[in-house]
Amino acid sequence: MGKVIRGQRKGRGSVFTANTCKRNGPAKIRKLDFAEKHGFLKGVIKKIVHDSGRGAPVAVVNFRDQYKYGLRKERIVAAEGMYTGQFIYCGKKAQLAIGNILPVGEMPEGTAVCNLECKAGDRSTLARASGNYATIISHNPEEGLTRVRLPSGSRKIVKSNCRAMVGVVAGGGRPEKPMLKAGRAYHKYRVKRKCWPVVRGVAMNPVEHPHGGGNHQHIGHPSTKARTAVPGQKVGLIAARRTGLIKGNAKPNKD
Repeated sequence: MGKVIRGQRKGRGSVFTANTCKRNGPAKIRKLDFAEKHGFLKGVIKKIVHDSGRGAPVAVVNFRDQYKYGLRKERIVAAEGMYTGQFIYCGKKAQLAIGNILPVGEMPEGTAVCNLECKAGDRSTLARASGNYATIISHNPEEGLTRVRLPSGSRKIVKSNCRAMVGVVAGGGRPEKPMLKAGRAYHKYRVKRKCWPVVRGVAMNPVEHPHGGGNHQHIGHPSTKARTAVPGQKVGLIAARRTGLIKGNAKPNKD
C-alpha cells in the first residue's frame, strides 16, 4: 500500500494553507449603497502600500461615511497612474477617468477596466492581478447585459450594473524579470503558500507517487487520467481533451 501522495495532503490543509499573518486585509471596492446607485461620492487616496503575497500595490482610500459622522477607510487594488492625494469618484454619475469606479453599462465600448464585479455588489472579483485588465466589448441595453473580455482572453457576459475601476492594474511587467536564483523564488512563494519547490513525480519512489520508480525517470504508462480517478491516482493530465503540442496557426475564437 502506497503513501498518501502530495495532491491528497494538499486538500487537508495543514502546512499547505496560505500565509496570511502579514497581510493587511482584503482589498475590495466600496460596498454598494444608495449614493453609488444614483449619484457619486468622492474619496481621497491616503497612501499606496505593498501587500504581502500580492503582486499589485494596494491603495488606501478614505471616504466620508454616508450614514454617520466619520470616515470609512477602504483598501482597493491600485490602478496604473494612481497617486497619493488623488481624488477618485465612485458611482453611476462619476466621470470616465483613471481610478474612478462606475457601472460597466455607463462605460463606452473598448474601455480597459480592472477590479471588475462578477455579480453586482460582490466588491470586485475579476482582473485584479498586477498588469491585468478586462475590456468592454459590447452592451445590450434591452436586457441590461454587457460583454467583457477577461485577461485570459475568454469572454463573459455580466450585468450592466456591475461596477469596475477604469484603468489597468498597477505593477505590470512583474513576471518579465527572470528569477535568476533560487533565493528569489523562495522569498516569492514563502509569503504565498507552500507550493515551491516542486518535486517531480518521476523523481520519487513508487510508494510516494504513481509516476515514481523504474531504472530511468519515466512514467511508464499514459499520463492522462480520468476525471473520476480516485485521489491517490489523480495525477498527470486530468480529463485531458487533447495532448501534445498545438500545431498550425491557432485561430482566435471570434464572438
